[in-house]
Amino acid sequence: MVKLTKTLITVFFLLLKLDNKDVLSLFRVLHWQPNAGTTVNTQILNEVSQCVESINGVKEGRWKATLTYYKPMLRDQSQAPELPRDFLGISLPEQPNKYYFIIRGQRIVLEADSSIQTIMEKLQSYKSRVALYFEGFQYQLGDFQLRVGKVTPTHSDNLRGIIMEVEYLPLSSLEKSRQVMEEFVDIWQEAISKRSLPGHFMHIEPSFVEYGLSDHYSSQHTAVQYATVMAQLIATQSVQAARN
Repeated sequence: MVKLTKTLITVFFLLLKLDNKDVLSLFRVLHWQPNAGTTVNTQILNEVSQCVESINGVKEGRWKATLTYYKPMLRDQSQAPELPRDFLGISLPEQPNKYYFIIRGQRIVLEADSSIQTIMEKLQSYKSRVALYFEGFQYQLGDFQLRVGKVTPTHSDNLRGIIMEVEYLPLSSLEKSRQVMEEFVDIWQEAISKRSLPGHFMHIEPSFVEYGLSDHYSSQHTAVQYATVMAQLIATQSVQAARN
């Protein structure tokens, strides 16, 4: 079990929301996996957006999520073994008043009030190491909503990746919706493959059970998926850097 300082335990669990509002839909988060020797660029992003519109996706507006890497600010080195080396925080557009923490190493996900970000700054126990924006456009396509966007660092237009959310509106059970979700993703992959782009969309489903999450989908499931996607994007960029 992760040992947090007494102050952090108090803050996290006072702000932890036990009256979760259930999500009445579910998401699948995919990322663009470039072919070996290639990188993501704005042309690919534009082609993907055009592909959504070509299969009758109706543009509804913009969307944005933010992911932040935190690391501890150690005043006393003896605290180092007690604190997570780093963890992720994420804000999601569908839950603007909530904030999610993921400690991947210990498979922990927490939901808190969005005000915890201000409290963390005042406590100065952790500081932001890097923050990333996910932003783009949202499309409606029957019972599905698609969100396609770029991944960029804050205060920079340097493209780090391309992300896609597929939301299925009628169901919130992972198992009951698995087949229809997979069929839709297959149709999408076929449509995007016709554009002969140097890569493909990839989905890596985390083991939600390891995070204590049930079959009933929640925003915590989405937060865990984003953490998994970011780990994969970082691994891909590390491989590309090594090749170069």
